[in-house]
Amino acid sequence: MESTPAARPEAAYSGLAKTFHWLIAALVLSQFVVSYLMPGIGPRTVPGTLINLHFSLGVTIWMLMIVRWIHRLRHPVPMDAEIAPWERAGSHAIQMAFYAILLVSPLLGWASASAHRLPVGLFGLTLPALAAPKARWALTAGDVHRYAMWTLLVLICLHVAAALYHRFVRHDGVLRRMLPGRP
Repeated sequence: MESTPAARPEAAYSGLAKTFHWLIAALVLSQFVVSYLMPGIGPRTVPGTLINLHFSLGVTIWMLMIVRWIHRLRHPVPMDAEIAPWERAGSHAIQMAFYAILLVSPLLGWASASAHRLPVGLFGLTLPALAAPKARWALTAGDVHRYAMWTLLVLICLHVAAALYHRFVRHDGVLRRMLPGRP
């Protein structure tokens, strides 16, 4: 008896993997909102509540991504055997881009803040500077950080579109595997 795509059992993500996914998704969404609302950072920027929140969220995302990366290395992503090779390759490429951007970009932003003499903190705890004031590489890192975040936004849209494609076009369990509270 052949099973339909909707009835096929898919490999499930662990509860911890789901928690990391949705917690980081919520933090990244919050970070985009804060970034939109905060003033631009330049030579005369005075840190305020939104900038400090942006820095704290960035450091938090970075720390969680380190732990998530270690978890991912120990618990590889379960793949449905019936996923087409091109879908598997695309999924893997987008996931690796997420990890690269979310592990590197907070450091780029931190270095840029340091070059602008803005203290980076984690909810009141001041962290050491990653670059000297006006360090050219760190000022450039701020530009790279900005472009990486636009790239991240595009990748998030692709990721959501792919999840919705699997749910409403393919009618398989790919989206269901990552939803909270599902076995």
